[in-house]
Amino acid sequence: MEKKKFERPVIKKVQIGMPSKFGLKSEYAPIKEIDGVPVKDLIQQYGSPLYVFSEKTIRETYAEAYKAFSTRYPKVQFAWSYKTNYLNAICKVFHREGSWAEVVSGFEYEKALKNGVPGNQIIFNGPYKTKEDLVTAIKNHSYIHIDHYDEYYMLIDIAEELQLRPQVAVRVNMDTGIYPQWSRFGFNYENGEAWDIVQRILISNKMDLVGLHCHIGTYIMVPWAYSTAMNKLIDLFLGIEKKFNKHLQYIDIGGGFASKNTLKGAYLPGTDTCPTFDQYADSITSTLINSSINIEHLPTLILETGRGLIDDAGYLLGTVHATKRLPDGKNSYITDIGVNLLFTSFWYDYKITPAQEFGPYTEESVVYGPLCMNIDVLREYVQLPPMKKGDHFVISRIGAYNNTQWMQFIMYRPNVVLIDTDKKTHIIRKKENYETFAIQEQIPEHLK
Repeated sequence: MEKKKFERPVIKKVQIGMPSKFGLKSEYAPIKEIDGVPVKDLIQQYGSPLYVFSEKTIRETYAEAYKAFSTRYPKVQFAWSYKTNYLNAICKVFHREGSWAEVVSGFEYEKALKNGVPGNQIIFNGPYKTKEDLVTAIKNHSYIHIDHYDEYYMLIDIAEELQLRPQVAVRVNMDTGIYPQWSRFGFNYENGEAWDIVQRILISNKMDLVGLHCHIGTYIMVPWAYSTAMNKLIDLFLGIEKKFNKHLQYIDIGGGFASKNTLKGAYLPGTDTCPTFDQYADSITSTLINSSINIEHLPTLILETGRGLIDDAGYLLGTVHATKRLPDGKNSYITDIGVNLLFTSFWYDYKITPAQEFGPYTEESVVYGPLCMNIDVLREYVQLPPMKKGDHFVISRIGAYNNTQWMQFIMYRPNVVLIDTDKKTHIIRKKENYETFAIQEQIPEHLK
């Protein structure tokens, strides 16, 4: 039997952090395995820290979301948001489930093509598209969502040069009661700018207007905001039908669905407050089917949700490197997971769970990363049981944005593993080493 580690008694000031009306949250059970694979085995085989994705969870979450919308509306198409997580294996799971690709750069567009997505199943969003990007998208018959007038003028020039008709949609920004309003993207509805560009596209007869698009924000907690957005897009849709006798193919309502993570400063946990896919679907589809759009000309509803589909499937496994009592008596842990690997920890209070058995006692702790920077803090206030050097822990719901916004800073980025539906593990991105970066660098002759 292992001898218990002695810790001297301390007197510390009580700093309880942010309780809810139910009191302080504490963990009740360790996370010893993911999809039946022991956490300790994963770390032993692939190292620590370690990203782990559950293919089973991805497919189940996608099926839940698709069912929520397709049972309420007859024409539904998801388009996987590449910026949310563009690891090829993750993208391919979504494409196998029937999702198109939604990209916001030439880099992401190239990844989508390499992942086998047909050009006519790629939606090209974003405020920065080069001429080269647009030429590629036009030749591949992709859907280009126009973001500003300079892009529109560039498309006219390219269309004349190539003698091809781009397939385009207009991105619309609007006031939906959500603040801050994302007015930097697209054309404004309230001041008439969106209607103006729609008419210019149709009158120019240089390209095919096939859809309307909006993306009202991120982590939207109120489904009614999507109803407000849809009503304004429907107004444009009907205006086009009335003036130009043209029926658009689709309305793209964008993404922004919340995940069950808890935002910093939130009074209640995200598991209690996050809307369900059914609630989002009710708000969006009810607005569509109760509109004046003729039933014979119902547009396809396109959804670009990313975070809501992938967050639950991602885990980050780590190890305690050291424990330390701070001058105020508070317990702290130094771990091998830094904010460079968990960028979204700046706005989420992530769930951190030990990977081994623990007793009922918990205390308020600070969880630090390994970086030599004072801002490298994963959790400022979290109730955790005592852990010692070498103990493992699991950070849950990290699937969105962390593998696209991570940084190689001070430390190498680690392995990323996928657990398939047969509980087999696969490395889907290898850990970095010195050669990863040396191969990209060049030294001038006079410094060799």
